[in-house]
Amino acid sequence: MSNGIPKVLLLGEIDHEAARSAYNSLSTLAELITPKSTNPKDFLEECRSGAFDGTKVVYRTFQSVSVTGRIEGEVVEALAKAGVRFIAHNGAGYDQINTTDCTYHHISLSNVPTAPIAATADTALFLLLGALRAFSAPLLSLRQHQWRGHPAPPLGHDPESKTLGILGMGGIGTSLAIKAQALGMKVVYHNRRRLSPEEEMAVGKDGVEYRGWEELLRGVDVLSVNVPLAEGTRGLIGGRELGMMRRGAVVVNTARGAVVDEGALVE
Repeated sequence: MSNGIPKVLLLGEIDHEAARSAYNSLSTLAELITPKSTNPKDFLEECRSGAFDGTKVVYRTFQSVSVTGRIEGEVVEALAKAGVRFIAHNGAGYDQINTTDCTYHHISLSNVPTAPIAATADTALFLLLGALRAFSAPLLSLRQHQWRGHPAPPLGHDPESKTLGILGMGGIGTSLAIKAQALGMKVVYHNRRRLSPEEEMAVGKDGVEYRGWEELLRGVDVLSVNVPLAEGTRGLIGGRELGMMRRGAVVVNTARGAVVDEGALVE
């Protein structure tokens, strides 16, 4: 601490003015500091140098990983020795942080799982419609000043009566299910924990139906991936899984990119 005032370490930039103003208001309670380092090696050395001694709280953005590297191992140990007891992660997914290391060093961790629900579900629906309707081809033709394109773009598909499979029926998956039902889509899902019959019926106007993993893959027109990135989900959608899906099926991934094996997807 400096003169008995705790420090708050900001990792990354706060882009939005209102959020930046709210953060700056903490200056009445703590000394707000930022690192001088610009890469993981120098950041670890700065942590060990004593520059952050007296820091109680770290507030980090997703983009800050380019400066700090993954928050794990020696970095967590050095932050704990500096006095850090709480890391506030500005995001839903916390795959950039080793929670086991934080627990070992008595550092609490928070994230914001509900904040991106609506925006991510909207994005998933946008991508779903764009893929089914093949919007990208005519859009590219227009940008090339060709009205119908040469050759003409492929015919699109109506979402009505199509089956949407949701992998991960959390907040984002539930929000997407409700939006997709408004387009006349049937919604099925797979989750690590099956919802109760009452919970299934309460999703939107039509409810949702549970499917086993392989049954889900084989029976959907669109698969929406909504799971966190962890050791058990890295590469979860690979060649075997893609091979089970219907020809022409659409995969919408608004989770972390590494959940889908992109090489297998291209093949």
